[in-house]
Amino acid sequence: MTQVWIWLAILAFALAGAVVAMAAARTNTGTATDYYLGNRGLGGMVAGLSYASTTYSAFMLIVLTGLTYRGGVGALGFELIYFSGLTLLVVFGPRFWLASRRWGFITPSEMLGARYGDRNVARLVAVISLIFLLPYSTTQMAGIGLLLSGVTGDQIGLGTSIAIGAVLAIAWTLVAGLRSVAWTDAGQAVVMVISSLLAVGFVVAAIGGPDAFVSEMIQTRGAWLDVPGPGLWSLPTFLALALPWFFFPLSNPQVSQRLFAVRDIGSMRRMIAWVLGFGLIFTLIAVIWGFSALILVPDLEATATATPALLISGAIPAWIAVLLVVGILSAAISTLDSIALTLGSMVARDLGRGRRGEDAAQIFAGRLTVVAVLLLASLFAYSQARIVEQLAALSAAGLVVTVPAIIGAFFWRRGTAAGVLASLLGGGLTAVWMAMFAGVSVFDPLLPGTVLTVTTGLFVAVSLVTRPREAALDFAGELRPELRARGIW
Repeated sequence: MTQVWIWLAILAFALAGAVVAMAAARTNTGTATDYYLGNRGLGGMVAGLSYASTTYSAFMLIVLTGLTYRGGVGALGFELIYFSGLTLLVVFGPRFWLASRRWGFITPSEMLGARYGDRNVARLVAVISLIFLLPYSTTQMAGIGLLLSGVTGDQIGLGTSIAIGAVLAIAWTLVAGLRSVAWTDAGQAVVMVISSLLAVGFVVAAIGGPDAFVSEMIQTRGAWLDVPGPGLWSLPTFLALALPWFFFPLSNPQVSQRLFAVRDIGSMRRMIAWVLGFGLIFTLIAVIWGFSALILVPDLEATATATPALLISGAIPAWIAVLLVVGILSAAISTLDSIALTLGSMVARDLGRGRRGEDAAQIFAGRLTVVAVLLLASLFAYSQARIVEQLAALSAAGLVVTVPAIIGAFFWRRGTAAGVLASLLGGGLTAVWMAMFAGVSVFDPLLPGTVLTVTTGLFVAVSLVTRPREAALDFAGELRPELRARGIW
């Protein structure tokens, strides 16, 4: 695959994204709500494709494909556990939306701070999100670097590839905030699905068709169709990865914040349907892609390079390969700009002056954060590109500390600010200590299991011996009439 065609594709992609971003900018009103939430006016299709593009990122065709190549069908089981976690949106989506509308919340951390009556809760959730979303941002940057450098034989180097992703993500986020991000996400999601479906079709045809593909897997790679397969997907490893990823829709603020941005409950239902449909299709694509790479480009040392190796294997027409490169690039950028924008809103609303600050100041603070986050992710990706699986798993294991507080916010009135603060500090420090100092692998269920146990135990125990603050909101009681009126229980 020539460097010239890749550069031309990137240029066309960048120009198309710039046109969409500038069109989005013309509708901006200049308020913080508009910049961070698109004025709470996203329709179901745009919101769904944006959510899907943000969620089903470069992780799928870089990390999940690599996990399939390395360990076999267990990767499908792991991803389906995550997919089943999307059902949490049915329960929590309407509650997030109603709370944000009633009290004007812009960030999930701001919502938790108000629910428990302590702004320190919002501040701590924001800090934890900053710490643990950085590894996930690094995963996306590393995915871009491995992809572009791999398909061009290092003609476009790792550093240059990462810089391309950073520039595009920064530009589209700064121009018009969430509306720009959501509109470009929707287009990127379409490119991802079309390009990946075409590519999978060609690689399966290169193997001899669906029957030959299945026969080849059974005869030569039968171990990859079993669990634990070649050895990766032992029960402990499966639990270590699946447990925190099940709670992804709640623990990751860049996706839960999307629940604040939809126009109405009907739009939210359509959003969830789009996400579920997209997710199922793309999961199957990523796993088939991984098996195809195993057949056509066997014995790779670095499994994260399976996708670049397959793209240059000759099994796919050059124009399809270029289109898929753009699709994966767009997926990574979608996740990057969503993470950066959410973290920017948290800094502006929760670590800055919050609601007391002027809209212009909040937007400026958010933009500075966007640039800082993406530059840091770029630097880390350049030095840690070969461990993308570990970085993604570490992020999921760390962010899960927010889950007990989120569930308690809507379903346990007895939860207190002291309980939340204790659980966040205890769980966060436990995750950092185990992963960075105790040497516990992210593929060991001891890490997420201990973090969830410590976090939940502290939340419940400290809440039972402390009192709720007078300023705390009663989500369970105050939202119940509206939920019942809408037929939501």
